Amino acid sequence: MFSKKLSTLFLLSALTVGTITGCSSSTTSSSSEGKTVIKIATQSPLSGGSATQGEAIKLGAQLALEDKKAEFKKLGFDLQLVPYDDQADPKKGVANAQLIAADKGILAIVGHMNSGVAIPSSEIYEKYSIPMVSPANTATAVTDRGLKVTNRVVARDDFQGPAGAQFAVNTLKAKKIFIIQDKTAYGTGLADAFKKAAEDLGAKIDGYEGITVGEKDFNGVLNQVADKKPDMIYFGGLYAEGGLIVKQAHDKGIDIPFMGGDGLDSSSFVEIAGVAVKNAYLTSIAGDVTKSAEGKKFSEEYKTQFNKNIEGYSAYAYDSAGVILQAIENAINKNDGKLPTRAQVRDAIRAISDYQGIGTKVGFDDKGDNQYAKIYIYKFNEAKYPATVVGEISK
Repeated sequence: MFSKKLSTLFLLSALTVGTITGCSSSTTSSSSEGKTVIKIATQSPLSGGSATQGEAIKLGAQLALEDKKAEFKKLGFDLQLVPYDDQADPKKGVANAQLIAADKGILAIVGHMNSGVAIPSSEIYEKYSIPMVSPANTATAVTDRGLKVTNRVVARDDFQGPAGAQFAVNTLKAKKIFIIQDKTAYGTGLADAFKKAAEDLGAKIDGYEGITVGEKDFNGVLNQVADKKPDMIYFGGLYAEGGLIVKQAHDKGIDIPFMGGDGLDSSSFVEIAGVAVKNAYLTSIAGDVTKSAEGKKFSEEYKTQFNKNIEGYSAYAYDSAGVILQAIENAINKNDGKLPTRAQVRDAIRAISDYQGIGTKVGFDDKGDNQYAKIYIYKFNEAKYPATVVGEISK
């Protein structure tokens, strides 16, 4: 009796493990319709302080796959999205990357949101020839390392930072600027690029201070701002901390313009900052897609599908997935209709030169940067998202 129960327990355990890991170990898998499954992963924060933007990346990619499902079924393939929550944590991103590498059905990744997560995770992707197309990463190191797998559809910090500085100094006439950054790869890189450009334009940097992601009380750094009396605060970081800094500055009577980068491009930034947001500007790698007929249609389809309004990265995740799917289709056709390898998809993505997306046109250079990327300047005239576009800068 004991031995039979033990054997049964071992069998159940084996079946359970097989159910959990079986998808990861297979080279290919079939859908219920008998078609070969092609999986596209997303890596973005789906929990924590950056979940609003992270979910927008997942949903944008999901909508792109749903729009292409019928087309791929005609080719004999079934598309599936596999979302991973990287929690905006480099260690979690790397752990997820290992899981992605083990699942042979995954041919590419849409992500990441955070450059600090993308950089170490992409080292794993490079090892296993899994291409990524980012709708959000702006740190120069993402593509400057010369990896074959890293691509992005948006602009770099060495374009975004100077664009913000140009607007701050030339348009807003800021002569004394206090810089705060969140000590991440994204926040520091953006702040440094802004700082250099602002100084080159003749502005004085009155302070350069770092805060920690997750902090809630910014009285210390804001007291320094109050003492220096600058014309503007510039912030390199994300909306959770940025919104609190704007609100707490307003509560302390610091009534000067506040500017940051695309990390503030979220409805949650407005929710956190409240009425204080009316004195805030941001540079974004994402334009207002609702200004075009196709973008408006996308926005309506997104709202119908998910019962949510689009966020800054929604359309760019849609475009990132669209680029991946176009490359996979090209690779399938080049491979006589057969399932391509990850390396073939990797090379087909880098070869994309003239893809017209909802948010941007895409054409990659030899590093994986998009030669058509733009920077948009937004101003909050009221406590409402999205803000109003007040400028657009091309390379």
